[in-house]
Amino acid sequence: MEKQQERLYEGMYVLSAHLSEDARGKAFEGIKERITARGGQIKKIHEQGRRRLAYEIDRQRDGYYYLVYFTIDPNHINEMWEEYRRNENLLRFLMIRTDTVMEELKFKALPEM
Repeated sequence: MEKQQERLYEGMYVLSAHLSEDARGKAFEGIKERITARGGQIKKIHEQGRRRLAYEIDRQRDGYYYLVYFTIDPNHINEMWEEYRRNENLLRFLMIRTDTVMEELKFKALPEM
């Protein structure tokens, strides 16, 4: 497989709220190791803490959110998705290409209803 130029990605990971703090730390370390083991480099991590899910997943209403910016060869993305799908501690994940790393998370206010 030909090595491509590394690209910047934004990954959102939601871990189970049922995990102990220690188990959650180990689970998140595993996510980071999947990136670095493939030659990727983590640029920024925004730990968002425990938050309410938009809908119930596996009978859970809360999860721990992490937003990670990293660079990696795009040839590794599919194998990472496969590994994440098999991770029972990971409720949801999403990885998208991006052009910039958000140093600070800012959200627009929602219109009042």
